[in-house]
Amino acid sequence: MRIRVVNPNTTAAMTETIGAAAAAVAGPGTTIQAVNPTMGPASIESHYEEALAVPGLLEQIALGERDGVDAYVVACFGDPGLDAARELAAGPVVGIAEAGFHAAAMLGRRFGVVTTLARTTGRAHELAERYGFAPLVTEIRACEVPVLELDDPASGARALVIDECRTVIAGGADAVVLGCAGMADFCADVSRAIGAPVVDGVSAATVLAESLVRLGLTTGKHGEYSPPPPKQLTGLLAPFGRVAA
Repeated sequence: MRIRVVNPNTTAAMTETIGAAAAAVAGPGTTIQAVNPTMGPASIESHYEEALAVPGLLEQIALGERDGVDAYVVACFGDPGLDAARELAAGPVVGIAEAGFHAAAMLGRRFGVVTTLARTTGRAHELAERYGFAPLVTEIRACEVPVLELDDPASGARALVIDECRTVIAGGADAVVLGCAGMADFCADVSRAIGAPVVDGVSAATVLAESLVRLGLTTGKHGEYSPPPPKQLTGLLAPFGRVAA
């Protein structure tokens, strides 16, 4: 089985971190392909950057389809382009926020989220509502740490994540979801530090995508997620046009 884990930003170091987290939980016989787009933002910390990341994400989904990939993980907590990716892919596509919320809901009555910048908390609330978990979310807290600082041990970012997670548990949550793929490699450290379950969406999405393939399940293709109709695109998006089969 091949699972393509797509980091929608273009920072290769973060892609390596994400890939290592996914590979650590993948089962025997599963190959993890961690990739990032050839175009797009270095990190995703605004609606503008999220929108600009989607073409690069879809580029990687299309390449995976060409290569016969079995399933995909969208490794950004905003789950950018998830619906579009499901239209393109023959196999399952799982977002890390989606997977993180599902996992946390099975670990306690209520859970909280710790993310990077406060300006991204609106998207996290929106996704919790979309996925049906809003009543279970105690709070969504921001560390006010830029995404790319998470990979720098000297930045103090990890200590801030631990502090915010500890506050979430003190506020009545039973578990915490980490709201950034860049936090994947220190999830276990956070859990040990606060003495409570902490969910990394990259790992959760990888295991969930793998399980769906083993169950022989994929996205329904008879309605909204059927392949997009053939259509010509122009300008910079011309390569993304689709021709009739």
